[in-house]
Amino acid sequence: MAVYTKVSFEDANNFLEKYYDLGDLLSIKEITQGVENTNYIIETKYSRYILTLYENRVSSKDIPFFINLLVHLDNKNIECPKPITMKNKKYTETLNGRHAAIFSFLNGKSIINIKNEHCSLVGETLANIHQKTNNLKIHRENNLSFKHWSKLYKSIKNPLTSIKVNLDKEIVNELNFLNINWPQNLPLGIIHGDLFPDNIFFNSSSLSGVIDFYFACNEFYAFDIAICINAWCFEKDNSFNITKAKHLLEGYRNYRDLSIEELKYLPILCRGSALRFLLTRIIDWQRDDKKALVIPKDPIEYYNKLKFHQSVSSVKDYGIYE
Repeated sequence: MAVYTKVSFEDANNFLEKYYDLGDLLSIKEITQGVENTNYIIETKYSRYILTLYENRVSSKDIPFFINLLVHLDNKNIECPKPITMKNKKYTETLNGRHAAIFSFLNGKSIINIKNEHCSLVGETLANIHQKTNNLKIHRENNLSFKHWSKLYKSIKNPLTSIKVNLDKEIVNELNFLNINWPQNLPLGIIHGDLFPDNIFFNSSSLSGVIDFYFACNEFYAFDIAICINAWCFEKDNSFNITKAKHLLEGYRNYRDLSIEELKYLPILCRGSALRFLLTRIIDWQRDDKKALVIPKDPIEYYNKLKFHQSVSSVKDYGIYE
């Protein structure tokens, strides 16, 4: 989440009055976390909601995929932002030059101090999403998949020496390695694609909801697990916590078992996940958008995670021993 497009109280009020039956607008507040879309918390006479404006990095042709996915998940009793139907029975209209939609507000907050039980719940929730969408007949290509990473790297225009000496060479070497070793035929379906701690809410020790599905796409299920291992199983000093990884993987396997091939390739997928976020963080780090109320994240965090996964010899290093 982020704020790129400004929306005044008057703008939001007119949008609500024209398209919704949600009561009078009482307040509107910017949400500055994240990097993809513009988001506001709005409060009306009846309830609180999230107003989302889809920015340039989200293709308009993909919006129906995101909306249909969230409607489906809500129908399957997975706690996520529910798209609110407009007066005209649509879900999106234009606001300040952007496609815009309103979603239900989820209570709870993201976790700062991650514990083993949180990792177990994340694994269970991820598997639940995978299982409950396995017959959903919608499709979106992963435009940040393995085959796009070389192009991502080539799109970086500024020298990388300011981030780390020899980083260019290390990235090229990793791209070459993954090109040779990337899996081809693992189980796939709809993944979340961005299940970071700021995209899951908890009430005390209970998981209260999952948000930000704007990287959702059709991809290897195990790649989604790799993203979660990188997001949830490292400490603030970038050391890997094998116990957290063990809990995350056990939680996942309580709902969906992993094939022998998925377990075999998990270290490669973790390397790929680390490289993917290293590349996109470099791009965000070098982007100069003074109008955006968003703080880019340090790419070096994912460089350090990549270095760890390069040292991994098997899935046993993630706490799976059988």
